[in-house]
Amino acid sequence: MSYQIEPWQLRWHGLAVDQLRRTESTFALSNGHIGMRGTLDEGEPRGLPGTYLNGFYEEHDLPYGEAGYGYPEAGQTIVNVTDGKIVRLLVEDEPLDMRYGQALEHERTLDFRTGTLRRRTVWESPTGRVVTVRSERIVSFTQRAVAAIHYEVEPADDLQLVVQSDLLANEPIAQQTNDPRVAAALDAPLLSDFYVAEGTRAVLAHHTRRSGLRMAAAMDHVLDTPEGLNCSISAEADLARFTAAVDVPAGTCLRMTKFLGYGWSAQRSTPALRAQVEAALAGALQTGWEGLLAEQREFLDDFWEVADISLEGDDELQQAVRFALFHVLQAGARGETRAIPGKGLTGPGYDGHAFWDTEMFVLPVLTYTLPEAARDALRWRHSTLDKARERARVLGLQGAAFPWRSINGAECSAYWPAGTAAFHVSGDVAFAVSQYVTATDDRDFEATCGAELLVETARLWTSLGHHDRHNGFRIDGVTGPDEYSAIVDNNVYTNLIAQRNFLGAVAACEQHPAVASQLEVTPDELDAWRSAAEHMAIPYDELLEVHPQSENFTRHAVWDFENTPEDNYPLLLNYPYFDLYRKQVVKQADLVLAMHVRGDVFTPDEKARNFAYYEALTVRDSSLSAGTQAVLAAEVGHLELAYDYLLEAAFTDLHDLHDNVHNGLHMASLAGAWTALVAGFGGMRDHSGLAFAPRLPLPLTEFTFRMCFRGTRFRVSVRREDATYEIVSGDALELRHHGEPIKVKPDAPVTMPIPPAPSLPRPAQPAGRDPRRR
Repeated sequence: MSYQIEPWQLRWHGLAVDQLRRTESTFALSNGHIGMRGTLDEGEPRGLPGTYLNGFYEEHDLPYGEAGYGYPEAGQTIVNVTDGKIVRLLVEDEPLDMRYGQALEHERTLDFRTGTLRRRTVWESPTGRVVTVRSERIVSFTQRAVAAIHYEVEPADDLQLVVQSDLLANEPIAQQTNDPRVAAALDAPLLSDFYVAEGTRAVLAHHTRRSGLRMAAAMDHVLDTPEGLNCSISAEADLARFTAAVDVPAGTCLRMTKFLGYGWSAQRSTPALRAQVEAALAGALQTGWEGLLAEQREFLDDFWEVADISLEGDDELQQAVRFALFHVLQAGARGETRAIPGKGLTGPGYDGHAFWDTEMFVLPVLTYTLPEAARDALRWRHSTLDKARERARVLGLQGAAFPWRSINGAECSAYWPAGTAAFHVSGDVAFAVSQYVTATDDRDFEATCGAELLVETARLWTSLGHHDRHNGFRIDGVTGPDEYSAIVDNNVYTNLIAQRNFLGAVAACEQHPAVASQLEVTPDELDAWRSAAEHMAIPYDELLEVHPQSENFTRHAVWDFENTPEDNYPLLLNYPYFDLYRKQVVKQADLVLAMHVRGDVFTPDEKARNFAYYEALTVRDSSLSAGTQAVLAAEVGHLELAYDYLLEAAFTDLHDLHDNVHNGLHMASLAGAWTALVAGFGGMRDHSGLAFAPRLPLPLTEFTFRMCFRGTRFRVSVRREDATYEIVSGDALELRHHGEPIKVKPDAPVTMPIPPAPSLPRPAQPAGRDPRRR
């Protein structure tokens, strides 16, 4: 069994209990604040149930055999909060359970245009009674604290039906961790503060033991049934249950809409949270089920107008790309001063932490399609500046050192080389700030948040690096994006991202002198940033004519790929890190990523040579890599290879290429599908102004992508011989097409010819590490 290939939805026909953990992730609904895994309505059978509130976590001790100065002490893990999805059905006292009786028909559909998860089941009970169940679930983009379920049951004969609707806290879950500290923290993590049930409404309020966060969940119900309805409601510490019983004649239907409200806070009281979720319910009831659906559709119609990518020639990829865009939207749409976790809110993978993935992979998508969501994610980083400053101080540095992984902004990575030493995270935040401001011209954000982020991260680099009379401004002892190389000197990606950081900080201070004065930026400090940027050390291997990923990297022995069994990937689970660190083997795009985001400092010949060199070393033991490799493959002329990498990025989750989708989807890889198409085959670059260099890969006959830039929405249609640029709404745009300036005006599309791609031999990958296409 597998997904049906359809352009605007993901549909699974038939029941496969062994695939539930996988489909619970792909069918997850979220708005960036509330996340609900796609479990069956009745709660069982299940794979890994989960309901999450962005930023709601529990603390636990971090494990160290030997502690050291500066090691983070507390870890953070996302909590499975009160589950409001559960709606159970009893048919003449027999519970509907897909493991019993017979599912005569069953399908579930995630609809990218309506933003809902639909279910239709025709079930025959063990005693032969037949009912048709239809349900539709929504997590609202427009009413941030609201979710809802519309549930219908139609019996084939006159039957008594009983519906039970639950709020369930501390749902028992088999923990997916080998760390007893984490398992203990998540064993019944919610302590009851309050519960009430009256009429058709119930509220449960809880708090966590160690993090001290408080949350409330509420439900209310609207029923449309035959006469003779009998209802009751009850509540206790961890369970509230609404029960409705009615005799339903054949040809009629029991209908119930369940409205849910969620809220949490680190500061507000339990009564305040109760008031918040009851107010959310009142708003949802006022809007009604049909109103929520209409609002959701209107929101998504607007999103797809600015974000859709249409493909001709590969129907399965078309579905995968829209699936990817829909889930990236869900991860960030209404986060609002919260992080965008690496798995979004689709599962507990990575403990619910946010990484640099957000700024370098997810935010470019949002910046050019839903910029207000990108702004809010950067505001979250700004809200954590005090923690980043404190982290830098502990490390003996100035400025702000943003964490490798976190939920609340404090570092909670227990692995020093790939955590604390990955200072590029701070540069990544600065890069995203500059990219957002350039794309939106949002000077208010730059003044209130962006400039301070740029200044404090620039200060980090001046204290971390130093001027060397032989090699310019050096940044030593860091870890770049490739986690198979650690504690290296002059990682090219890190140095170039720091260079961009310095230049961005200078520009922001010149744009906002009053802000610079408030931040006590002196003329000498500005001069120091300019000097460091101008003299940034960028290693180059003259003999090989390539850029080493970091100083002396190309002098290391090359990993023995030929004698590495396929079952030994990913390497980090089968070989000691010390061996990986001293060999030429690359976990994920590092120098290649530098050539994408700082392509303005590499020549075309350097890009082609570098790309070929690192193709032979990159094993892609990370889902982050394929999208970036697609971009550079397309740029240097390897269109077929680029297409293969696009497929790997797009199908990472739908085909479960890393065998871990049960823990949630890979937001960066989903974003990488957009990147591979827009920056790869669309050739979009934003180094200085907006530029495109589109080319069409052979499997496609045409593709069109949409974006927004400084309030103007436009689309680019790419064919074999030419590309057309057209304004959808807004003002004229000045762009570049394969280096040639063009001006696109409203109602005046511009069509430009596409020059032929360079003809280069396809580079080889390490043995057995070819792209995983489908």
